Amino acid sequence: MKILVIGGSQFVGRAFVTEALARGHAVTTFNRGISAADLPGVEAVRGDREVPADLERLVAGRHWDAVVDTCGYVPRVVGEGARLLSGHADAYLYVSSLAALRGWGVDPSVDDASPAHDCAPDAGPDDGDYGVLKAGCERAVTRHFDGRTLLFRAGVITGPYDNVGQLDAWLWRLRTAEGARRRVLAPGNPDLAMRVIDARDIAAFGLRCLDEHRTGPFVVASPEGHTTYGEWLAACAAATGTEPELAWVDDAFLLGHGVTPWTDLPMWIPDAPEHVCMWATPATRAEAAGLVCRPAAETVRDTWAVLRDRPLPELPLVNTHGHRSGLAADRERELLTAWDARQRPAAPASRT
Repeated sequence: MKILVIGGSQFVGRAFVTEALARGHAVTTFNRGISAADLPGVEAVRGDREVPADLERLVAGRHWDAVVDTCGYVPRVVGEGARLLSGHADAYLYVSSLAALRGWGVDPSVDDASPAHDCAPDAGPDDGDYGVLKAGCERAVTRHFDGRTLLFRAGVITGPYDNVGQLDAWLWRLRTAEGARRRVLAPGNPDLAMRVIDARDIAAFGLRCLDEHRTGPFVVASPEGHTTYGEWLAACAAATGTEPELAWVDDAFLLGHGVTPWTDLPMWIPDAPEHVCMWATPATRAEAAGLVCRPAAETVRDTWAVLRDRPLPELPLVNTHGHRSGLAADRERELLTAWDARQRPAAPASRT
């Protein structure tokens, strides 16, 4: 196949490019050349998807079997690109999000058949939150692209070259838990089930779907029983070669001390029905179509292999979108001290 990847130098886009090249496909990438270098073996076209003239230059004289779009966030922008690519490609795979589904995160019954949020295909960046705009991007692709469309409603994605920073933050935190600093604050319930999918598994499944001429929406997430929070942190410790003492601190204490779920403690969701269903959405249709997810420990190990020779960063990590991941060391110590004080039995009253 001849494949165009919009982006292609980072994270999910990079995973698609790597997998496509390994399968012998011809790959074109379209990006600004700012975030990271393109992989050897691609035809790299420089341009900005928000500039119509750049898109017109991209499509001039070219035709692809498929477009893979891993970095579309604004319906108006995605729609204009889909319109210009229409007639220059036979299929369009758009990587969306579970957040595009109405009820996701609060309704445990959300699945492949659930409706998406209401959002116009020409909506701008201020016309909704992340999930709403993702739903609008889906509509923009299906409205403007004259060809087969695939919508991947992805769950929590991680893996090598992750540009979000959540797994990276845990790996670096555990790597620094050596010597006198072996104690690490771990949040909530270690038995909390998680569905975390490797970007490489999304890429492999996406290329399979394109090869088999599949269409329509798919929830793309790891299977039930894939891992737990405790197993996830144990895999991080094993990958970094450390044996930290994990101090499991309950949700109520953390929330009461102003700790922010998901950012201060990456991938932490308080263990309550209204939150836990964020991990509940099954990938029934994708699994039936051949989605296979590697073990979580393999994802963690391979991610650390990319990171381990880099200079030690300070926490919290800040990604390219300005989002934080992880606690600063002094903040973590402060929380552990307060937790220990709470756990300590009160001293008996003195007698006079």
